[in-house]
Amino acid sequence: MSGSNREAAKEERKKAGGGVINRLKARRLQGREATDADHRAVVPVTEHELLGLPELRPEHVLGLSRVTENYLCKPEENIYGIDFTRFKIRDLETGTVLFEISKPCSEQDEDEEAGQVDSSAGRFVRYQFTPAFLRLRKVGATVEFTVGDKPVKSFRMIERHYFRDRILKSFDFDFGFCIPNSSNTCEHMYEFPQLSEELVHLMIDNPYETRSDSFYFVDNKLIMHNKADYAYNGGQ
Repeated sequence: MSGSNREAAKEERKKAGGGVINRLKARRLQGREATDADHRAVVPVTEHELLGLPELRPEHVLGLSRVTENYLCKPEENIYGIDFTRFKIRDLETGTVLFEISKPCSEQDEDEEAGQVDSSAGRFVRYQFTPAFLRLRKVGATVEFTVGDKPVKSFRMIERHYFRDRILKSFDFDFGFCIPNSSNTCEHMYEFPQLSEELVHLMIDNPYETRSDSFYFVDNKLIMHNKADYAYNGGQ
């Protein structure tokens, strides 16, 4: 095989593999804890204040003290064509799959042909788990996503979980660099905080009052915002 052919084959393997990440190592494997520098950069803000800004950065969303009621960016701000196609949650201690969903490609194509695409579709997920989920210490969340024809530099996610107006945990992950037209897989490793028995019972007795915001940044600019809510009364 000539040198040029070897380079071409190498490039094709890179595109097919998409820079696959088996574990997120940057910012700690389980999600980076806030550093002193982060705390110095963070100023408490309200959702209303952020909606008035032309551009949002990580330090802005880290200043929020409660879950958002609105989306802080528009779908069209995802100029990189990032599309999440599969999501799986598993217990890292036993390997048990707790939740799994894949994007139905054929359904999306039909909606586009019919002109019925909801601009907010795919930005909200509702989960229902059993009470045992709140006893788990470490959970792995595998995501698969594709990238459009632009290179994605410093792809970062900040995910903040709340019960009512109380923040439970803030996670921070780096996806790193993603090459154009690639498919990528990574597993976020969540280490959950120890919850009091009183709080556990409140979260079980009040389904969907546990909520989260997932903010996605490229080069420190917010380009995607997803939401979720959670119930822990499954099987009762």
